[in-house]
Amino acid sequence: MKIRLLAVGQKMPTWVQQTFAEYNGRLPVKQQIELVEIAPIHRSKSISTDKARQMEAQSILDSVKNNEKIVLLDEKGKMISTRHLSESISQWQMNGDDIAIIIGGADGVDKNIKKQAHKTWSLSALTFPHPLVRVILMEQIYRAYSLLSNHPYHRE
Repeated sequence: MKIRLLAVGQKMPTWVQQTFAEYNGRLPVKQQIELVEIAPIHRSKSISTDKARQMEAQSILDSVKNNEKIVLLDEKGKMISTRHLSESISQWQMNGDDIAIIIGGADGVDKNIKKQAHKTWSLSALTFPHPLVRVILMEQIYRAYSLLSNHPYHRE
């Protein structure tokens, strides 16, 4: 089982890179998350928001491996808890599933990705900037793994 994070956006602030690396480094080597950064499409007079979303979607889908199940993060997705995330990771491990978690661009994701997603989750009812989503997601993945291994990091 392997989890990859496909995120639209490059050149993240240093604090995002460091925090992502910190939580990823706490995971056992075999469970570390692979980050794939997708270049955002810059909007212009000749590229509408819809066209840019379609182009980003194609770049994202080109990065998804054939055997990966897609989990889309979207503000309209199903709200999940840390416990639910840990149970999902446990299930993926038992099934040997490879997972691609997708963070779309600033204008969201194209309907083609929504159609292909096996699951669509929301991290919160709040709206977060994309750099912060990477950090929150990585911390939650670490927390979920700590739950699975009975590590005292997570307290209920």
